[in-house]
Amino acid sequence: MITRETANLNNTDFQLGEAILVDKPAGWSSFKVVHKIRKATGVKKVGHAGTLDPMATGLLILCTGKMTKEISKYQGLEKTYTGKILLGKASISMDLETPVSEEKSIEGITVEQVLKARDEFIGKILQTPPMFSAVKIKGKSLYKLARKGKTVERQPREVNVSQFEILNINFPVIEFLITCSKGTYIRAIADDLGKKLGCGGILASLRRTKIGSFSVDEAITVNDFINKFSSEKGKQAAHAYL
Repeated sequence: MITRETANLNNTDFQLGEAILVDKPAGWSSFKVVHKIRKATGVKKVGHAGTLDPMATGLLILCTGKMTKEISKYQGLEKTYTGKILLGKASISMDLETPVSEEKSIEGITVEQVLKARDEFIGKILQTPPMFSAVKIKGKSLYKLARKGKTVERQPREVNVSQFEILNINFPVIEFLITCSKGTYIRAIADDLGKKLGCGGILASLRRTKIGSFSVDEAITVNDFINKFSSEKGKQAAHAYL
């Protein structure tokens, strides 16, 4: 397992197979992270174990070479997120990736109402995948259809939210921590919570802090990985020359 504490990346056989804990920056797609690691290591077979939206940051597990066969094992683990929900607004992407499409007053909404509404999203719940998602219907990714202004019918799916803590409320912002099963869309929870309160809600920020027992605190940034890998490779080349 490659973490930010890994001593010697150059001695690692990425072709044979390795798992890498990466801290994804905001503004990057998960595929861009894969591309960067693929280019740095020269290994064609690189995949990630669970997409993070471009605006989201945090833990992304990448697998290289023969380790890509283990991706499903990591995908099935529970994920933990922290973030902020902005009440009184709505958007078609359910976050700030697209312009706010509707605004409503949050006057009269209380902390008690938020906590009561929150309780309805703990345990097994039915969730409809957002149009802005990587889910495929009839072979077409929903987000590609959404960007063309198209909407298709989606079937609700059962997911499990084992933990939903409200860390702080400073209206209109709600800070939260959620631990959930594979396939759970935090954007959809923000949207549904806003609808339950009657004012709308969008996801303002999101960070994945854990995947199973793996923590983002152990993860390496993409730039640090590239710099460290290049440095070790350079040292080896210099040693061979001498």
